[in-house]
Amino acid sequence: MRKIMEKLLEILEDIQPDADYENCTTLIDDGILDSFAILSIVSEIEDEFGVSVTPAEIIPDNFNSAQAMWEMIQRLGGE
Repeated sequence: MRKIMEKLLEILEDIQPDADYENCTTLIDDGILDSFAILSIVSEIEDEFGVSVTPAEIIPDNFNSAQAMWEMIQRLGGE
């Protein structure tokens, strides 16, 4: 489990290095992640964790924090 979160944080930092992913819970609400960043994150999550992120999953609640993304990956059956 810890390894998934570490890999997720690595992906996020590659895409948008200036955010505090460990503590921030308003990544979308505060405009830290834009739509291009979200699409990049979705692509990386799908490739890295072997899940399919449907358009219905691409909502602020699932991307406002690293924890929310981690929970989405778990829900989608990520490795």
